[in-house]
Amino acid sequence: MTDHQEGRVRHEGRASATERGATVWLTGLPSAGKTTIAYELAGRLRAEGHRVEVLDGDEIREFLSAGLGFSREDRHTNVQRIGFVAELLASQGVKALVPVIAPYADSREAVRKRHHTEGTGYLEVHVATPVEVCSVRDVKGLYAKQAAGEISGLTGVDDPYEAPESPDLRIESHTQSVEESAAALHALLTERGLA
Repeated sequence: MTDHQEGRVRHEGRASATERGATVWLTGLPSAGKTTIAYELAGRLRAEGHRVEVLDGDEIREFLSAGLGFSREDRHTNVQRIGFVAELLASQGVKALVPVIAPYADSREAVRKRHHTEGTGYLEVHVATPVEVCSVRDVKGLYAKQAAGEISGLTGVDDPYEAPESPDLRIESHTQSVEESAAALHALLTERGLA
């Protein structure tokens, strides 16, 4: 074990819930409600004294993954970069909330393994909103553009989305409010000693 890893283990052994970091990865289709739920949870956690960062997928693409496209390889690279940053933040006591599609199971599993190897808390949350609901919400107009033939490769429509088989939590945002969704996630964090 390196000095760096020993320091982490010692720190986590005495850290309170507000000092203990973790990554919460919210995966789901475009317009599923991932970002809205993440920001609702962030506000709740900050009010309790937690250090929180939301790693928004669109912002990451602009600043950290500029130049990457939407091929399987580029999507994998993007997810690994976000996973690295999230783990780094979480290892320093931050709750890193990551509302990012991450359509491929192997990419998400690689991020989980990185966290496990480093001894950093990690939760995978599937915001399981059906594509029919997402296409009506269409927050960014992506479904309309895809239907009009202006774009292709839309996750869950004409590009794959591999839904998690056994996430730590599955949220059906189309059957409950944003507040209820965030409360369910907060309850899981509390149960795991992270909130």
